[in-house]
Amino acid sequence: MTAFLAGFALSLSLILAIGAQNAFVLRQGIRRSHVGLVVAACVASEAILIFAGVAGFGALMERFPEIEPITRWGGAAFILGYGFLSLKNAIWANDALQAAETEAQSAKAALLTCLALTWLNPHVYLDTLVLIGAVAAQYGEERWLFGWGALAASTVFFVILGYGARALQPVFSKPSAWRVLDAGVGILMICLAIAVAMA
Repeated sequence: MTAFLAGFALSLSLILAIGAQNAFVLRQGIRRSHVGLVVAACVASEAILIFAGVAGFGALMERFPEIEPITRWGGAAFILGYGFLSLKNAIWANDALQAAETEAQSAKAALLTCLALTWLNPHVYLDTLVLIGAVAAQYGEERWLFGWGALAASTVFFVILGYGARALQPVFSKPSAWRVLDAGVGILMICLAIAVAMA
């Protein structure tokens, strides 16, 4: 279960960051507009990207084992940087998220918007194909378990974000709530970076 939990923790840390996709899912949840469709699109996209990363880096590591130290230290450095960036946001950012006061959106429009925010975001490829794939490769035969853990975290996150959004809206309309969230993400990321470096 270690690989599964590590994948879960890393994926959750990455996906918690404030971004256009999360903001869209949260807004759809607050408005109760096509929530199931949007959540399903996010989870399906995550599954494709995560397992493409796990498969790609796993095969690469088997063929070229000498790159293992590069991926391990590179992944640890990336996670560490991400963690410090989250801590910086916790101190300096002044973000607050409000529900969008717009007209009702069709199911097709909601789906296309969700897919665009997911697949046109360059960070999603760094997070899944590169970072999750590189860290998963450190687990050898258990890399698929790591991938399932990462997907489980994404699924849990999007379901809670979409369906729990209405209850969370008053909380995340305050910048202080995002600061607490970013601080927690930063600390978790730094701990994960240390764990990856020592693996």
